[in-house]
Amino acid sequence: MRITLFGHQNIGEMGKADKTRACYQHCCLRWVCRDYMTNATLRKRLGIDDQNYPMASRIIKDTMDQGLIRLYDPENKSNRTRKYIPFWS
Repeated sequence: MRITLFGHQNIGEMGKADKTRACYQHCCLRWVCRDYMTNATLRKRLGIDDQNYPMASRIIKDTMDQGLIRLYDPENKSNRTRKYIPFWS
């Protein structure tokens, strides 16, 4: 068995791969806690200011493009109330 522990990094120190991994892991954690990931929960988790919501949106889009997360309700057209779940759920 091999385990990798990642130390704390600020959002500015993370590369694209680190951001998508953090987004995926956050989404998985929310799912096993019987909740959903949203733009707001990701901003809070990564310490992104509320006015920088496009940064969180970009991270979510990149993570979706990699197929790691998906929309909970694809019929929902409102960007503000979108919820995300892991691809395997």
